[in-house]
Amino acid sequence: MVNYIWAFFIVIGIIYGIITNNFEAINNEILASSKTTLDMVLKTFPLVALWTGIMNIAKESKLLEKFSNFISPILGKLFPEIPKGHESLGYIASNVVINIFGLGSAATPFGLKAMKSLQEINPDKKTASRSMITFLVMNTSGLTLIPTTVISLRMMYNSANSMEIVITTLIATISSTVVGLIADRCFAKMAR
Repeated sequence: MVNYIWAFFIVIGIIYGIITNNFEAINNEILASSKTTLDMVLKTFPLVALWTGIMNIAKESKLLEKFSNFISPILGKLFPEIPKGHESLGYIASNVVINIFGLGSAATPFGLKAMKSLQEINPDKKTASRSMITFLVMNTSGLTLIPTTVISLRMMYNSANSMEIVITTLIATISSTVVGLIADRCFAKMAR
């Protein structure tokens, strides 16, 4: 759906440029945005690669597993429908831990595995289970301790203090996670 919205905006912009006889501006913007995109990818890639490498080291050294075990009691309370020791709790924990470090792209495979695993224990295959909805809410609210992607973008654009957003990001993402989980529980109770 979002792709259609963006495509609509692009087409409207091009049509407006043609109507106002602004072909040169359209051409210049297409070339400039391509260069900006490439610069952004090249400048953010090293930081994302560094953190992805750190997370892979944490995974191989079982540090990620230990942290996952540490937060498992909390996840057990959030996902009471999931049997204790089920593999989906491990995937959810890994996804949450990686998202906390601001690496959404590295967390995506764990999120997909978690959803697939949750679907296997879902009694109604055509409807999202309570646990699937809760996991989606947690993922969307995006609890983040270190917003690596935003920090790298701020560094790319020569921010005077690219790390100053850490505290506000933490406050905002904790708030969104808490509100999201409260709303999730309220809607779950209303649905019963």
